[in-house]
Amino acid sequence: MTLRSDPTATTADQGQRARRRSEAHGHQHRDVSGGWLRPAVFGAMDGLVTNVSLIAGVGGGGVPAKTIVLTGLAGLAAGAFSMATGEFVSVSSQNDLVAAEVSKERYELEHNPESERRELAAAFRRQGLDADLADQVASQVSKRPEQALSLHVREELGIDHRDLPSPHVAAAASLVTFAVGALIPLLPYLLGFGSLAAVFALAGVFAFAGGGFVAKITDRPFLRGALRQFLLAAAAAAITYGIGHAVGAAIR
Repeated sequence: MTLRSDPTATTADQGQRARRRSEAHGHQHRDVSGGWLRPAVFGAMDGLVTNVSLIAGVGGGGVPAKTIVLTGLAGLAAGAFSMATGEFVSVSSQNDLVAAEVSKERYELEHNPESERRELAAAFRRQGLDADLADQVASQVSKRPEQALSLHVREELGIDHRDLPSPHVAAAASLVTFAVGALIPLLPYLLGFGSLAAVFALAGVFAFAGGGFVAKITDRPFLRGALRQFLLAAAAAAITYGIGHAVGAAIR
């Protein structure tokens, strides 16, 4: 923490000023709080890999095209709602846990203010302030309960409890993007091209592009991310196709 003109400035205060300065100079950061990007990325890639593997498995077993379409649509619906439910429960539970920990911290601030002030001063010393200045800043910040609470929570839990991801946003992002990803390998059959080769080709293109896109927005090499996602999707489809082919041959 760098405290210059205002020694009582909190990290949140500094972050807001930094964002204003960044926006004024045309420099903006992306949302990294995990509200929608993580479930959206996982949803799209999971939908694609899950359904291409499912279609490969039943297709390898030699079932009719209508059965493949039915299986793929069932996998799309089941997977989308499962992902949405999982994200909603996961994010809600995490937020509930954070709320419980924040309540504990608020209780300590109200009933043991001196102990909490010393903790805050120790945190400032770990960030490079000398002992006297750390004590002075901790005393000033402790006079503002909500700012003191935010600093304690950030220091002890590593989060900003006022900027938590929304379970509704996470669930919606997962549901929609999983459905879109799962629809891609179904398209050849829905459009009348009843061929597993067409499914694998289309899914491969989208897996490559999707992996590259994720790499791009996370500032990693495009080709590395694209190839990684392509190979993972190809391996999953190949394994399930092999299993479906072996089971289909055994029961025929």
